[in-house]
Amino acid sequence: MALQGLLDAGRVAIVDAPGDLSAVIRTAARMLADAEGGDATAIGDGLEARERLASTAIGHGVAIPHARVDGLEQSRGAFLRLSPPVDFGAADGEPVDLVLAMAVPRHAMQGHLELLAEVAERFSDPGFRALLRQARDHGELAGHLLDGTRRATA
Repeated sequence: MALQGLLDAGRVAIVDAPGDLSAVIRTAARMLADAEGGDATAIGDGLEARERLASTAIGHGVAIPHARVDGLEQSRGAFLRLSPPVDFGAADGEPVDLVLAMAVPRHAMQGHLELLAEVAERFSDPGFRALLRQARDHGELAGHLLDGTRRATA
């Protein structure tokens, strides 16, 4: 499932003054719940529980908080560009400004792992990260995320 299958423009946000890690997780949970119905508290609790196990920051200012959640029929994602960046406890020490949060059905164990790998690979592209950071507004940001044919160059 590509990013455009996980996201829609309504689940893409530029967040100024995001607060701390917990506030970012709760914002992402609300976006994930509002998307197609869902329990924001349960999603937020799942995301926070996963974050307590180990940081979901993958380096270069990117984090992929994720959780398997009861009651979901399909995987969904929410993207937040944060200003200023927030400390996610990344191994490289960089604060996070690009967050792709995911909620997946509880039973989707293999699909969850495949989705994580695909998203991590996409965000490992420095050109793609630069496009997201340089986007002037929500429309441009959503366009970069949802255009499955465009590939950034480093």
